[in-house]
Amino acid sequence: MSEKHKGNASGKPVAVVIGATSKWQADGPNTKLVHGGVVDDSDVPVGVRWGIGGALVQKFAQEGFFVVLTTRDAANAAGLEQAVKEQGGEGMIVELDLTSQPSITAAFARIRSEAGDPDVVLYNAGYIEGRTLPKEQELLEFFPVEMFDTALQISARGPFLVAKEVLPAMRERGSGSFFFSNNPESLRGHKRKTGGSLYYPRVMMRALAQALTEEYSEHGVHVANVVIDGGIDAPGLRAMAQPGQKLSLIDPMKIAEAFYYLHTQHPSCWSHEIQLTPSDKKPAY
Repeated sequence: MSEKHKGNASGKPVAVVIGATSKWQADGPNTKLVHGGVVDDSDVPVGVRWGIGGALVQKFAQEGFFVVLTTRDAANAAGLEQAVKEQGGEGMIVELDLTSQPSITAAFARIRSEAGDPDVVLYNAGYIEGRTLPKEQELLEFFPVEMFDTALQISARGPFLVAKEVLPAMRERGSGSFFFSNNPESLRGHKRKTGGSLYYPRVMMRALAQALTEEYSEHGVHVANVVIDGGIDAPGLRAMAQPGQKLSLIDPMKIAEAFYYLHTQHPSCWSHEIQLTPSDKKPAY
């Protein structure tokens, strides 16, 4: 058994998914907000039931990783954990609140103890701030400061604190992957249907990925920013389709394959930013 993976009984390499669940899963906050309650996901393929986070968990588990599912509430990931086990994978749920430094510290102390030092960290956290505002109040001047604070915590402070937890071990052993799941707002100011200016801290996440690339590539750590330019297939979004309407949604399992491809790239030819856009959509630049 590898010394660095002695925490999990099988000695598998460790992949940590920050934000393993989806706001648009059957009982996610966006789903409840739009549909007024939980939707039925019994006909939804297991690969897309938990959006990007769930797809990343399943993909890396299928590739032989011990997966750590982080979420603010363990109950949110119970179905996903069961799906991983049914597929023959191994993993654990760890509660983690990105707005709390003590929570982040405690979560990674547990991960190191029970799973081992992470080989891969996939930062997939998001927020719904702004979506709850009425249409006539979707301009910056109406946003409560508390909403902005949450956006800043998730997009800037949270990644910084997670990086401090995982990069030392990656640097010392000379290998590791640290990838960010980001959106088009990280490239330029972009008006969303609601709360657009609350998403500009995503630019800071992209800038952090660039800075870490400069600092840690020479130590064998692969850092990349992944711009996901389109709606993500998930139960809550599927349920928005009208009879006979086909929504343009990205298959989250294909996104997960792109993340795994990044992880498997040879160090002589690393990608540090990729953008994923469906063929029927004009890319954001």
